[in-house]
Amino acid sequence: MNERDALRALTADLSHAGDDAAVVDGTVITTDMLHERTDFPPGTTRYTAGWRAVGASLSDVAAMGAAARAAVAVYADEGFDREELTRFVAGAVDVCEAVDAEYVGGDLDEHVEFTTATTAIGDVTDAGPVTRDGARPGDALCVTGGWGRSAAALRLFKKEDDEAFERANELFRFTPRVADGLALAPSATAMMDSSDGLARSCHQLAEASGVGIELERDAVPVHPAVEEVAADSAERFELAAHFGEDFELLCAVPEAEVDAVEAACPAGLTRIGTVVEESDEGGPRVLADGEPLPDRGFTHGDE
Repeated sequence: MNERDALRALTADLSHAGDDAAVVDGTVITTDMLHERTDFPPGTTRYTAGWRAVGASLSDVAAMGAAARAAVAVYADEGFDREELTRFVAGAVDVCEAVDAEYVGGDLDEHVEFTTATTAIGDVTDAGPVTRDGARPGDALCVTGGWGRSAAALRLFKKEDDEAFERANELFRFTPRVADGLALAPSATAMMDSSDGLARSCHQLAEASGVGIELERDAVPVHPAVEEVAADSAERFELAAHFGEDFELLCAVPEAEVDAVEAACPAGLTRIGTVVEESDEGGPRVLADGEPLPDRGFTHGDE
């Protein structure tokens, strides 16, 4: 099984599985694991690794519409280099501070490759946690920020020169959308982060809510960095929709509240489509410009 199939197999017995984080007595908690081989291309600094790893967990807190409180990390490698370890912690501290949270420690271990596991916690607000299963036909489908950022970074890492490495590391250090999640929480009927990519996230949200989705390709906000690496509009959409690891938010918002929440989101909010009734004929859940949008994105364990 790949990661997604394994999660489906577990959800029958684990009531909290399936959303970006679990909620326990008003606290949201989430954990992630990243490896050098699959998550940190050659040229990734330890500072960027610390920022990105902890940021991934903070992004899950954001997707629940919660206020980030704290994070911890496990740092494992073949050996410990003082400077690398210090820079990793500095990145973890800085990404926490960017969302008004605190980095409070973790654990060290030896391993065959650089690996980090991170956990973040947050507080549910009066608006309550926002899950993936509440989208309703007629809701607007919206996203924060620009998409394709991580895909552009990976292309730049492959150039293997100092200038490209600097730009790629900058792009890898995304800001978790905690402030946007808090702004969206009172209105959003469903929300999740985009670690698996826009297309796959649309399929996941549609499946969880029992609805269909119709989106417009040209409405998807593409990150400016994609222009640096993509040859044409088709490639730009491919990188924005199917690569993943952008850690933006995807949400469903009642039509009447779109303008208000758009003004409240620091990262910007863009409407890219509409939530519709699920097909009675068993057709595709997600369409882009009237055509089926492939359920393709980032998944650990894919061949």
